Amino acid sequence: MSFSGFIVQLLNGLASASSLFLVAAGLSLIFGVTRIVNFAHGSFFMVGIYIAYTLVEKLGGSLGFWPALLLAAVAVGILGALIEVVLLRRIYKAPELFQLLATFALVLVIKDAVLWLWGPDELLGPRAPGLKGSVEILGRQFPSYDLFLIVVGPVVLGLVWLLLTRTRFGTLVRAATQDREMVSALGVNQAWLFTAVFALGALLAGLGGALQLPREPATLEMDLNTIGAAFVVVVVGGMGSLPGAYVAALLIAEIKAVCIWLGVVDVFGIPISFSKLTLVVDFLVMAVVLVWRPWGLMGRPQAPSRYVGMQEEPLRLPSRAYVVGTAAFAVVLAAMPILTADQPYTIVLLIDLLIAALFAASLHFIMGPAGMHSFGHAAYFGLGAYGAALLVRAMGLPMELALVTAPLVAALGAFVYGWFAVRLSGVYLAMLTLAFAQITWAVTYQWDTFTGGSNGLTGVWPSAWLSDKRAYYWVTLGLVGLGVWWLRRVLFSPFGYALRAGRDSVLRADAIGIDTKRMQWAAFVVAGTVAGLAGALFAFSKGSISPETLSVGKSVDGLVMVLLGGIQTLAGPVVGAVTFTWLHDTVARNTDYWRAMLGAIILLLVLLFPQGIAGSIKLMVDRWRDRSDKKSATGRVEVKTS
Repeated sequence: MSFSGFIVQLLNGLASASSLFLVAAGLSLIFGVTRIVNFAHGSFFMVGIYIAYTLVEKLGGSLGFWPALLLAAVAVGILGALIEVVLLRRIYKAPELFQLLATFALVLVIKDAVLWLWGPDELLGPRAPGLKGSVEILGRQFPSYDLFLIVVGPVVLGLVWLLLTRTRFGTLVRAATQDREMVSALGVNQAWLFTAVFALGALLAGLGGALQLPREPATLEMDLNTIGAAFVVVVVGGMGSLPGAYVAALLIAEIKAVCIWLGVVDVFGIPISFSKLTLVVDFLVMAVVLVWRPWGLMGRPQAPSRYVGMQEEPLRLPSRAYVVGTAAFAVVLAAMPILTADQPYTIVLLIDLLIAALFAASLHFIMGPAGMHSFGHAAYFGLGAYGAALLVRAMGLPMELALVTAPLVAALGAFVYGWFAVRLSGVYLAMLTLAFAQITWAVTYQWDTFTGGSNGLTGVWPSAWLSDKRAYYWVTLGLVGLGVWWLRRVLFSPFGYALRAGRDSVLRADAIGIDTKRMQWAAFVVAGTVAGLAGALFAFSKGSISPETLSVGKSVDGLVMVLLGGIQTLAGPVVGAVTFTWLHDTVARNTDYWRAMLGAIILLLVLLFPQGIAGSIKLMVDRWRDRSDKKSATGRVEVKTS
């Protein structure tokens, strides 16, 4: 650790901060005006570097390099405008987090489109003309191109600031950030304002990707890696604040740079690898900032949207027909191992469907009735899975006892994380749950001696009497049914009614003596316990466990399941989990471009069923009943009149 090395690492941090700011600035603009949590923003970054690679080849690496980068950014901006006009404009009045489902589907479609156009191999672009060399700083060489990137960030921030403060367009954007419906009421064409902002945000992300061409190869993993870091920067800086995004990008990038400079340090005789903290330091920063300042460093509370989608309806006890239908369906599920005796893979798929349904039901418990949106629910699923595996391997407990005890490990994690999370709301709560999940993932990924690190744990098999997949299926069916039944029972208890009261009106709930935060905290523990049970069942069904069960992808899968089925019905998460898991398995086994097909199907379902599959079916049934009741009432009036 030398002083010169410290300075060089700080400069590296400045260069990384500029690149990260470009992506975060676009994401912040889009969310501030449209209120869309644009999960596809990382895809725009990825498309930008791929288009830049192609244009540099076509235009020539010397004279055409810099125009190619600008043209790539413009092309991504046009792509963003087309996506907004064709797709997103149709779903602005849907619940805000339901729009997340559409942007997630876009991620799948764009990823496979890039795979089809450019192939799976990494593509490394040429060095920037005029900036191929390096400069000497305190006896060390530093790339000239990185010095250029250090300047780009403040320049772009200044230009966007001038656009937002010195033009009519900027005035409208800032007004829409505070109250977009009022801007529309004043006669502004809100649709085209949204399109322009979305195109500008996509252009900034594309520019950020294009500028990375000389620094790193273009890969298909850039989208998800980038969107996670961009979300962190936007939330830490404050949603909708461009200066906040730049300050947050600087803070996070410099802390990472310092961690790399420190390397391995002995603290009281214990070697600590600070370089490994780079995997999770941004989420640690986000967790600390949100706990200390819930609206970010330079943010402020957003005005609530008047377009909140379908009004929440009170949950009703199931009718007798519903109970009879559910019982009949359970009988069919119990008979499936006998009906599919010659199709062993069907039992494996059914076990996966049941576990996914339980995981989605646990997430729905805090998203629907409790009104808390979690982006990190995979943490409790993974804690349950790792808890079961470690109880069997490290402590030698029998599988049956481990299956019962593992959900308590997840409940403990939910108890700790939930205490902090319930003090926030909206997107900030969701991002804090994501931070906790990523911290858990990082610990699991790097603790080689205990969790197996990146290799995970193997040899986690059920007891001998459950070695037959049919027997394990019946046990899974029973436990999943018990878990779903318990969640429903809790929702129709006094606790469940108090939970929904806090969701619908915090002020009224407080006025009648309901401790809303404590209720939400308890809901986190309940949901975490059930998710832990799903994780334990998953571990024993696969015989092994890996850090992937705690990753962002697993949490996103849970969100997709709940939103696809419908957040306003109790059957929604089960329907969504079965639909998504079955589609994922079927499409992946029948085409190389399964992501695009799956994404297209999800987009189609989003447009056809704007309240989710189960929610839309319930809505249609209710409308049909209303029409039938009106016809019956009209008929009775006519009879009386005659």
